[in-house]
Amino acid sequence: MTAKYATTCGVCASPVSPGEEIARAGERWAHATCAGSAGAATAPKKATTATKATKAGARATPARPDMPAADGALEVWTDGACSGNPGPGGWAWATRDGRQDSGGEAGTTNQRMEIRAALEAVRALDGPLVVVSDSTYVVNCFRDGWWKGWIARGWTTSAKKPVVSRDLWEPLITLVNDRGDVSFRWTKGHSGDEMNDLVDRLAVEQSKAVAAT
Repeated sequence: MTAKYATTCGVCASPVSPGEEIARAGERWAHATCAGSAGAATAPKKATTATKATKAGARATPARPDMPAADGALEVWTDGACSGNPGPGGWAWATRDGRQDSGGEAGTTNQRMEIRAALEAVRALDGPLVVVSDSTYVVNCFRDGWWKGWIARGWTTSAKKPVVSRDLWEPLITLVNDRGDVSFRWTKGHSGDEMNDLVDRLAVEQSKAVAAT
């Protein structure tokens, strides 16, 4: 099924955005892929001295592997912002060498702005790319291959509902597949990543500019 509201994955502890595929992992909701890998961990076990001693360490979930990146790939950070849902929003991308762009829309959503930011970056930058985003919705679409199921089902989710923001997803997925040199990496938002902070600031500025017009 798909998430209706933003929450936190009960397995990997990263954000779950509305529209993402989710499943039960014991008593918790989690990304569908995380829930599948956590099945064995939810089975009851007899406590022993050894397991008690390692309990704290067992709580730490291993980091999910990044997508393979092409040699010499350029990193580009992307982000979206929105005041209200829907409401005035902004998107932005930037690279360490100073290239950047941003824009805004009225009556949009944060999710759409996250996708738009990635789409604009891939459209603007040639050569191998690593798109760095704090949106699990954007990253997991490619890392976990959600787009394959969407297309196979005629642009519907596993819950048989239309894929939200297909008008943005379709050109992004098509461009990424046609190029074959674009990968995606997740970064935690507001965690001290200076480039993530930069694109967040640019996107927010654009959403404010739209709101003021």
